[in-house]
Amino acid sequence: MGPIQKKGRRNLVADINVTPMVDVMLVLLIIFMVTAPMMTQGLDVNLPETTAKPIRQDEKPVVISIDKKGSISLDKIKGDRNLLQQELAKLAKISTDKTILLKADKQVPYGIVVQVMADVKDAGFDKLGMITKPSEKKR
Repeated sequence: MGPIQKKGRRNLVADINVTPMVDVMLVLLIIFMVTAPMMTQGLDVNLPETTAKPIRQDEKPVVISIDKKGSISLDKIKGDRNLLQQELAKLAKISTDKTILLKADKQVPYGIVVQVMADVKDAGFDKLGMITKPSEKKR
């Protein structure tokens, strides 16, 4: 209740009560502190196998293969990353609308696959896909 005047009347208090607002803010802070670590956790995945259906192609795509030793081949041309970059540059001069498919062995280190993908993107190709084997259904 407000302060009492001389004649017994009370004055209204025009201050805002911030206690409920502080309570709500503390509850929200606790909720965010609890849920934030859950958003940064990842999942272990096995990428080479998939159940996706094959994509229909109008034209024959360019296939880049990487074997388990790390040897790279573009269609039937075998070589290293430098040769791959040169061949991709030649293809890009003709057309960058071609579809590039990457076929990498399961034992190839992820870093090599990412480097090859970066080479494809740097050459100017936007259509890049991965070739995987269909997963076997467990009975």
